Amino acid sequence: MPRYFLEVSYKGTHYSGFQTQHNANTIQAEIEKAFAVLQRHQTILTGSSRTDAGVHALQNFFHFDYEPVLHPHFVYKVNAILPDDIVVKSISPVIADAHCRFDAISREYNYYIYQQKNPFLKDRAFFFPYQLDIDKMQEAAAIVKEYTDFTSFSKRNTQVKSFDCNIIESKWLFQDNCLVYNVKGNRFLRGMVRALTATILKVGRNKLSLDEFRVIIQAKDCTKASFAVPAHGLFLMKVEYPKMR
Repeated sequence: MPRYFLEVSYKGTHYSGFQTQHNANTIQAEIEKAFAVLQRHQTILTGSSRTDAGVHALQNFFHFDYEPVLHPHFVYKVNAILPDDIVVKSISPVIADAHCRFDAISREYNYYIYQQKNPFLKDRAFFFPYQLDIDKMQEAAAIVKEYTDFTSFSKRNTQVKSFDCNIIESKWLFQDNCLVYNVKGNRFLRGMVRALTATILKVGRNKLSLDEFRVIIQAKDCTKASFAVPAHGLFLMKVEYPKMR
């Protein structure tokens, strides 16, 4: 049966995360409802990178199998049904065994922080009006790339078999009137990007030294890191795949 990758973008403010949950509205649930209207039967979607409640994505993916020929205006039609805060950007045929979660070679996130009151950023970035030592934060971000075990930055009750992640990029940027933590890796643990951001902010406020930051990583204990930044500042920016057509 032909397989397709579905590229989506969404504002996560009003949703309980990316993938289907019992008695909760999610991105996947909305897209599956739209598919059901067009196809008049259930299409099972498999999700790529999970995002928590309130987290946004410029690019994320599902895959699905579908035997009939897709209508040439299918993307237009499904977007006409979807709510305004979710958009299907493309549908692409892929090889039959392609998997949008397991075949991803990298994922990239941005966490946005603004330090001067701005009503237009309220639900898309974290207001943090404190003095920060950006140089120390850059050093802490660079330290992240030296490690692979991020147990300390994973939420509890996760079912992963490994806490190892290969971090390719970890740096702070100034972008669109925001201070942005940019991090890219082959995989991320549940809550990991927010925990890295929150803990590095403590370095920036001189509440944590660089040596203490290393100790937190090496402790492999999630009670040591801070998770105290809200979901609405986090964006999944990009998911990369090898060529699968």
